[in-house]
Amino acid sequence: MRHCSVQVRGLLTREELDRYNALIDVGHYLEEQQRYDLAHTVQKEIDILILPAIERLKEKSRQRDRETDEYLARKAEMERQLAALKQEDEDDE
Repeated sequence: MRHCSVQVRGLLTREELDRYNALIDVGHYLEEQQRYDLAHTVQKEIDILILPAIERLKEKSRQRDRETDEYLARKAEMERQLAALKQEDEDDE
């Protein structure tokens, strides 16, 4: 059985995590029994189960990117204002 990443598991709801763990246990049992055909089916169910958590992870990343862009825009504006103030001071001298 393939596990999902720790980041994705961290974004599963309690109910999703319980179901995920149960499916992993069933899949491991099926693999021990060499029932790879059924284990494959369980793996597909796990892949479907984790899709919402993957989307939540992507949204967190997009939000972080937006916040970074906003920070960089504010920083650039402050640098422009500082440069303008310096220029005014030099012109006054």
